[in-house]
This record gives sequence, structure tokens and C-alpha cells, in this order.
Amino acid sequence: MTRHCLVLGGARSGKTAFAERLALHAGAAPAYLATAEALDAEMRDRVATHRASRGSSFTTIEEPLALPGAIRKAGKGHDVILVDCLTLWITNLLVANEDVSVAVGELSATLLEFRRAKVILVSNEVGLGIVPDNAMARTFRDLAGSAHQRLAAVCEDVYFVAAGLPLTMKGEAPALE
Repeated sequence: MTRHCLVLGGARSGKTAFAERLALHAGAAPAYLATAEALDAEMRDRVATHRASRGSSFTTIEEPLALPGAIRKAGKGHDVILVDCLTLWITNLLVANEDVSVAVGELSATLLEFRRAKVILVSNEVGLGIVPDNAMARTFRDLAGSAHQRLAAVCEDVYFVAAGLPLTMKGEAPALE
């Protein structure tokens, strides 16, 4: 059975590097499904740096909103799909005035029925700090936390990464070495 995976961690925690190692060990034809939109120079630089650091090991697919369809499509030619990242996806949904809860429900349903390829989801855990001082930031934090809970329930493996070190929260410890 294909085991889907959720990788959580803070900013610059090492979660993407860990997810990339998982993907490279899990299959021969990994796809990198990027949700970021490079709307300014700083974000264009970040995207370019990310792309360069992965080299040619991954096929890059960019999809800021329609993740379930992009996952199903990528599964036709790839045995592993790394989605980076869900918090940017949630931001994109909010900006597009989409219903985040409905979208997360569609993603959860897709993961439950989709077994053609392993899906590795990466997301920022934003609920560990202080309570944000404005309503929009609190709403975002709440939506992200709810999404993480729903997706952790349907993923067989869940990891939390801090200081580059993964902690297995659910499922099997990774065999990467």
C-alpha cells in the first residue's frame, strides 16, 4: 500500500529537505508540486533558489490552487509527489476567496482514494507561537491548524521537523540512511 505523508515544521526547520530525502528514497520518478506564486522579486529569488537546490532529481509542477487535480494528473507519470507547501496553498485559496475548508476536504478525499503514487505534503506549523494580534492572521493560523489535523488523520505517516531533525508523530520512522 502507498503511504501518504505529512511533514510539519517551522520556517527554516529543515522540513523541505527532509521531505525531499523521503521522496528520493520512495521512488524513481518524483514530482515536486509547488504551490508558490512568484509575485515579487524576493519570492522569485526564493523559487529559483529552491529549484536550483533540488537540481534535476524532480520534475517541477506549479499549481497554486487546484491541488487534488494536480496530484491525480502528476500520478500518471510519477511514483512520488512532493507538495510544497500547504500553507502557501491556503494563502492562495484565501486570496482567491475560495473556501479553505471545502478545499482541504477535497484534498483529504483525494488522498484517501489516490494510491497510484506516494504523496508527501509539506506545511508550516504556525500554531506554536503567540496568538496573532490581528483577525486575518488568527484566521490563517486556525485554518492551517484545522487543515493539518484533517490531513494528519488521512496520512499514514506524519513527521515534525525542528533543527533539521525529524520526529515521527504517526506511522513508521523513515529509513533514509
